[in-house]
This record gives sequence, C-alpha cells and structure tokens, in this order.
Amino acid sequence: MAGIRLEGDTRRLLHRLQLYRDLDKRAINNVLSSDVRSSTVQRFKTSRSPEGKRWQTSIRASSFGGKTLVDTARMRNSIRRKADDSGFAVGTNVIYAATHQYGARRVIRARRKNALRFQIDGQWISKKQVRVTIPARPFLGLSDEDMEDIKETLEEYLSKEE
Repeated sequence: MAGIRLEGDTRRLLHRLQLYRDLDKRAINNVLSSDVRSSTVQRFKTSRSPEGKRWQTSIRASSFGGKTLVDTARMRNSIRRKADDSGFAVGTNVIYAATHQYGARRVIRARRKNALRFQIDGQWISKKQVRVTIPARPFLGLSDEDMEDIKETLEEYLSKEE
C-alpha cells in the first residue's frame, strides 16, 4: 500500500490539518477579493499597471486634461469582485476594457457621414477611415504588493486559527 508514514507525535500536525480543512474559505476569499479590487481601483488614480509601469498618457488626457482611462469613470467604477469557496475574481464587464488592458489596432470608418472630422495640432482633417493604435494600459492583475498583501492576510488568518 502506497502512502505516507508518519512517526512520532503527530497530534499537532493532524490538528493543524483539521484547522486548514475547516477554514472558512469563502470569508478569506471575500477579504482577498476586496483588497485586490481596492488595489485595482487605485491604479486608475496612479495611472500605473500591476507591474508599476506608468500608462502612456492618452491623447484626450494630454489635449484636454484629466487622467488617462478616466473620462467618465465608467470603467473604473465597473470593477467588481466575486468570491466563493474555490477562489476569487476581480474584473469588469465593460466592453472596451479588454482594448485598454491589452491594447489594439483598429480601423475607424465614417458611418453616418462621408468622412470623419477631427482636429490635429489645431488643424481640421477629414478622412473616410483612420487606423489607430491603442496602447496597452493594463489595470487588472496582481502586483508584487498585492501578492505580499495576500500572503500577509493568509498568514494572519491562519495564525488566528491555531
């Protein structure tokens, strides 16, 4: 028979294993998801990715002021969390979120008019279509600081259970 053979006083080990089995995983994941959501929302204030890289300033923010990825704050305000016994998730269902998370190349075409009309450097330009490159500005993900916070939260929670 294959297995693990334990020798000596195993009461403490078995007690600890029982504690881990009986942990309220949903409660732990609720706390973790709340912390990660807060960290994600904070990225919109600091304009930084989970890796700490500064987002490229958007044309709108540089031309008209404000912050990159925060015009109406719809995307920032849409960040939600979900937690259960098996884990947690933090994300958004805003349709353009993936474009900003990963970046994109797109062709924008005039639909209702003969041409698109926009201003560049004070000069008005008309075009039937325009190719645009939207740089990646990651806001979702776990930073090193998030990972440290998760570790500390778990250690604190486990030390209370002993």
